[in-house]
Amino acid sequence: MFPKLFEHKYKFAIFILLGFASIISIGLAFVRMQYSDTLHYKNLVWNLILAWIPLLFATTAYISAISRKPIFYMIILGCSLVWLLFFPNAPYILTDFQHLSLVNDNVPVWFDVILLVWFAWTGLLLGMVSLYLMQKIIDRTFGSVIGWLFVFVSVSLGSFGIYLGRFERWNSWDVFQDPLSILKDLLHTFQHPRSNIRLLGFTLLFALFFLFIYLTLIIFGKLAHEQRRELN
Repeated sequence: MFPKLFEHKYKFAIFILLGFASIISIGLAFVRMQYSDTLHYKNLVWNLILAWIPLLFATTAYISAISRKPIFYMIILGCSLVWLLFFPNAPYILTDFQHLSLVNDNVPVWFDVILLVWFAWTGLLLGMVSLYLMQKIIDRTFGSVIGWLFVFVSVSLGSFGIYLGRFERWNSWDVFQDPLSILKDLLHTFQHPRSNIRLLGFTLLFALFFLFIYLTLIIFGKLAHEQRRELN
């Protein structure tokens, strides 16, 4: 099992880099809170912690899939469901840029911009890496076509989940705490689609944005792989 894991050293290198990025992000937030003597943007730290959850479960599912043992199938299924539930928390941090117009603590705007960029980019990458790992599991099991269909569906559902979190103020754990209220909101949304233009616009635009960056990174990785093959 361990030799197979070693073959995926670049995936684990990304895992480590994301860890360092998270430490830097949290450090910047701490500096800001100390400088401004406020707790503004402390929510970014919590959002970043939530953004790690889908990656941790995607990694667990990915490692379980490498073993190819039947006993791990239930683990993969369970991790996949939790991953899908918490997946929107990763790119959700991008929507925190709206706080730039709401917070004023005599902190330089350039610092707040850099702070938000660190958190947002780290959260976005956490989501993309977790999606990539899940896509690889689907590819091996059902083929690449189903794998890309999985990507499109997951990104669409994730963008919808981000809307629910940002505008309807629902959280992932509310699925367990108050599922009936969420169900009522969803039924109202689907029964009156014309009155939810903001939902449709946000979900579509965010999904396109996420897919654009995801596809760009995938293609860039393919180009780098081709260059290594040409050099060899």
